[in-house]
Amino acid sequence: MATRNRRYKTAIYEQFARIGKAISNPSRLELLDLLCQGPRTVEALAKEAGLGLANTSQQLKALREARLISAEKNGLFVTYQMADQRVCQFFRSLRSLAEAQLAEVREITRCFLESREALQPVDREGLLAKVRAGAVTVLDVRPSEEYRAGHLPGAISIPLKELERRLADLPRQREIVAYCRGPYCVLAVEAVQILKARGFTAFRLEDGVQDWQARGYRLAVGEESTPRPRSRRQI
Repeated sequence: MATRNRRYKTAIYEQFARIGKAISNPSRLELLDLLCQGPRTVEALAKEAGLGLANTSQQLKALREARLISAEKNGLFVTYQMADQRVCQFFRSLRSLAEAQLAEVREITRCFLESREALQPVDREGLLAKVRAGAVTVLDVRPSEEYRAGHLPGAISIPLKELERRLADLPRQREIVAYCRGPYCVLAVEAVQILKARGFTAFRLEDGVQDWQARGYRLAVGEESTPRPRSRRQI
């Protein structure tokens, strides 16, 4: 009986360990974070994560074998997505645990932000109050496909790579709050730097869409909402 019990427990914990093995790689964790934003092809994931195609495919294979993600082939392309929304919840819990237990996380983040003129995040309560009052422009600087998969209600979509050429679309008389994928995404940091350098009053929201949703706030899904071009008299 004792031997049978031990075999059972060993078999169970071996299965649990499959998850641990799958996420014990920083590239795989970043890929999970990207897939929490929405389905992506291997080519798009490789570009966003700064990895080669072969390496990206290898890391995705490990995540698939642990049943954390799934894949669907459409013509010549394979699209990857989370196997279950609980995977994103698990990723957020892992991130929160690391933030609480590892001082290195806080120190790395502090040094990074200090080197960028101490960019200050905007707390979510303050943002909500300003949004309700119609006092801010909320800017989603992620790629368009991530915006369409889910975004903060009322946010407008200007991907970071398009921001400089579309500055004229943004109102200068309003504060701008930029957000991206979460506290460790640098897209909003770069966006705020660009906006401030061009004379806008801009702040960064640390929360990404998964953080927003986890706090009970709804997300909007669908086509892009973009600012209307303004006349020269308005600029």
